[in-house]
Amino acid sequence: MERAADIGRFELRAGASSSSGGASSGAGRGASAFALVWLAVVAASALCAGWMPLRFSIVTVFLFAGPHNWFELRYFLARLPARLGRSRNFFYAAFAGVALLLATYAALPLLARAFLWGGDAWTVATGVWNSLLVLWLAALVWMRGRQSSRRDWSWSFPVACALVGANWLAPQIFSLGLVYLHPLVALWFLDRQLRRTRPHWRRAYHLCLAALPLCVGLLWWQLSDAPALVAATGGDALALRITRHAGSEILQGVSSHLLVATHVFLETIHYGVWLLALPLVGLRRGGSSSGGDAPWRIETLPLARHTRRGWPRVIRALLVLAAACVVVLWLAFLADYPTTRDLYFTLAMAHVLAEAPFLLRML
Repeated sequence: MERAADIGRFELRAGASSSSGGASSGAGRGASAFALVWLAVVAASALCAGWMPLRFSIVTVFLFAGPHNWFELRYFLARLPARLGRSRNFFYAAFAGVALLLATYAALPLLARAFLWGGDAWTVATGVWNSLLVLWLAALVWMRGRQSSRRDWSWSFPVACALVGANWLAPQIFSLGLVYLHPLVALWFLDRQLRRTRPHWRRAYHLCLAALPLCVGLLWWQLSDAPALVAATGGDALALRITRHAGSEILQGVSSHLLVATHVFLETIHYGVWLLALPLVGLRRGGSSSGGDAPWRIETLPLARHTRRGWPRVIRALLVLAAACVVVLWLAFLADYPTTRDLYFTLAMAHVLAEAPFLLRML
């Protein structure tokens, strides 16, 4: 009997070891496949951005700008708890800051036209807005740190003061830096999501991140002396708007071809993270995860799952309305692409601002 029991225990351990080995092998294959797809998307994006930056920018914004906002909204709703609890003041400050900063951001061009601002007045207004943004972020970091006795994030205010000072040295360049840094925030979201749902993929992901500076470096090496895009297109109005958004009027000594290529490359990576990577790594077999299952499963959202503390119908209606807005955006692009693009990038500041509090909540 003892010998039979020993044999049974040995077989059980062997089966468990085999199962563990199979799971480890499957995880390794999944990480490898993820890395290969990531590198393929990065390489293809860099190639298209360098080869035809204007057309690639037009196509990517038309196809992916609206859908990626829907996925961001769904992801943020998944990160909102049914009860705010100790985070109530944090979210109140976050939402109030988003509303105030978005309203002032949208109002600046209107005020500039109404009062005929010159270059100096516009620079001062930009510096004030940048300062408010930095101080708001510092306040959120400090409030997030106070939610745990193990954190001391009071350093946020000295850092904010240093950033505000740097902003006033060159407000326009500071704003342009935010334009180029914003797409990279999606990479941080992806890292936090991998940590929660696919921790065995993080090492491969961190290695793949090295491809980004490599591709940017190759773009700068190849296009640093490329002719200006507006001159090459005969002064096309849409090309002028795209090059201005990439910073051609601020960095006048840098090729606009290079600037647009770099910007559209980073934006494409941003769209790829929200539309492909985050939905993929959020999927779990045979179950759900907090904010991490299939995007179409609305019932897994905390605010939609709890009928007493949540608003299931409101959340579903909001996501349906957001999907309808995506369709309307496509139709508006077809009707008047330049005007719609300008309006979109103004209103898109809302999701840029909203990313900060939700990212802090994941730390």
